[in-house]
Amino acid sequence: MAKQSMHKYIGCDLGGTNLRAAIVNIETGEVLRHMSVPTLARQGHEAVMQRMASLVLDLIRAAGFSQDDIGGIGIGVPGRLDLDKGETVFLPNLLGNWPGVRLQDTIRNLTGLPTHLLNDARAITNGEWRFGAGRGVDTLGVFTIGTGIGGGLVVNNKLHLGLGGTAGELGHTIIDFNGPACGCGNNGCVEAFASGPAIAAMGMKAVGQGLKTRIADLCELDLNRITPELIARAAGAGDEIARDIYQKAGYYIGIAAANVCAAIGPRRIIITGGVAQAGELLLEPIRRTLYANVHVMPVEQVEVVAGALGDNAGVIGGACWASTVGR
Repeated sequence: MAKQSMHKYIGCDLGGTNLRAAIVNIETGEVLRHMSVPTLARQGHEAVMQRMASLVLDLIRAAGFSQDDIGGIGIGVPGRLDLDKGETVFLPNLLGNWPGVRLQDTIRNLTGLPTHLLNDARAITNGEWRFGAGRGVDTLGVFTIGTGIGGGLVVNNKLHLGLGGTAGELGHTIIDFNGPACGCGNNGCVEAFASGPAIAAMGMKAVGQGLKTRIADLCELDLNRITPELIARAAGAGDEIARDIYQKAGYYIGIAAANVCAAIGPRRIIITGGVAQAGELLLEPIRRTLYANVHVMPVEQVEVVAGALGDNAGVIGGACWASTVGR
């Protein structure tokens, strides 16, 4: 392997809407070049894998590198994986027939580069730990809040994977066993209470009930236009109903974070993903709930912070993962 390849790796994100790939300097965390293309998942998994391989090769050429300059590829995948076999097991939000797909071997064969898989939220966790809001911290938990709630754990300076890489599904810790059905098959997961769609649904309910709220003005009474971002804007303008929605979401996430603190004693909890762009509107009730509901460890020493890497966390974490397991 060429000497320069030892610090250039590619991180890929297999998203429901887009495929993203980036060349990352894994010594500094710098994204040297990135590209994306539509996933077009409805065309099936074979077409998606071909498109991903083409994206990787196009990216290498566009950056002026050759395959010999790249140490390997790390792919963040939205769902359950068999890390030993390099296969997808269950990808709930991706169209196509994905159970048992040999994603790792296929991309390796199509690109000629060593390839490794990781759950997408664990890739984000890895990125934030290595070069983001978790840098220098030995034990932490990450909540990625978007369409669902993913998560990841770092324990004693090691990304914690557990059985088959499934550890860290913090969005599926149960906070109310009589709660609403979750897409995972359980009831009362924090994802069912505080994901992006759950937050939007609280806004839709308020408008649908005819409550006086700026949410109704901003969406012009079109419920389909209500998003977590729109509710955050209403809250920022002083709307109490909108603020209360984020107070509730933060409370639910805070309960889940309290369980993480009792279990692993993290030094930091990182909140990231699209919904985390609400900032202190979400972080403040998480902190308040966390500090009020943990009594068995020094919870006042646990920091609750926003992620620092934004959309690049997953590709940086995927590239770093490929460098770690590829050595």
